[in-house]
Amino acid sequence: MKLLKITTAILLSLSLANASLSEDATKLDVKKVCDVKANGLDKVLGVAKKYNPEAIKLGVEFKRLGIKNREYIKAVEEAIKSKSKDTVIKYKKKGKEKTKKFPTDFATWRACTFAVRALQLHEEGKKTWRLAVPGDGFKY
Repeated sequence: MKLLKITTAILLSLSLANASLSEDATKLDVKKVCDVKANGLDKVLGVAKKYNPEAIKLGVEFKRLGIKNREYIKAVEEAIKSKSKDTVIKYKKKGKEKTKKFPTDFATWRACTFAVRALQLHEEGKKTWRLAVPGDGFKY
């Protein structure tokens, strides 16, 4: 019985911690937080690394041009380490390995924006999904 109470308390605290991370993302201004010129590459990449694992866990990770956000983050980390102006992202699409090349500033901004917006849209969807249901009073 004691073990059950402890396990329940731990699970509740973990779920509240995850919920607060999603709710925390909804309060962020994406333009300010992901501004590479104002904040620098490392800080913006840190924001992406903070929020993207939660997006992956919830199943809402962004994917653009066949590239998952985790691949953007990994490639940007490598570009920052090598002090390269361009980020080369390697990914698989339809079984073939492909590469894309982006400026490091742009790839960092994109990774940050994708990580934060995925959680924001997930939380927003919980509140507004009912508006899209037929019979809600709107005329289509």
